[in-house]
Amino acid sequence: QVQLAESGGGLVQSGGSLRLSCEASGRTLSSYPMGWFRQAPRKEREFVATISWGYGQTSYADSVKGRCTISRDNAKNTVYLQINSLKPEDTGVYFCAAQTVPGGQYDVWGQGTQVTVST
Repeated sequence: QVQLAESGGGLVQSGGSLRLSCEASGRTLSSYPMGWFRQAPRKEREFVATISWGYGQTSYADSVKGRCTISRDNAKNTVYLQINSLKPEDTGVYFCAAQTVPGGQYDVWGQGTQVTVST
C-alpha cells in the first residue's frame, strides 16, 4: 500500500515561489499517474496539475498554467510541484494523489501541506 507525504508549504509573499514535494513510501510511484490538488478555505478541492506515469505528460488547471510545473523523480519516489508568481488566491491546502487503479479515480491521498500567500 502506497502512502504519500507532502512537504514544502509555508507562508510566502505574493509574487514568490514554492516547490512542494510529495514523497511516497510503501510502493514505487513510477507506475502511477500522479496529481496535485488544492483546497482553499470554504471551497471545494480543485485540480491543479497531473503527470502521467510513462512519458511524463503533464496537464494543468487554467488558473495555474504558465506558473506551475509538475515533475517526478522516480529514483527518489517523489513528485514535485513548482509554483511561481504566487497569488493570494493560490492559498490553500495542497494535496498530492496517486491513481493506483488503471483508469480509475485518484484513490491514494496525502495529508496535505498548507500554502499561504500574503499580499
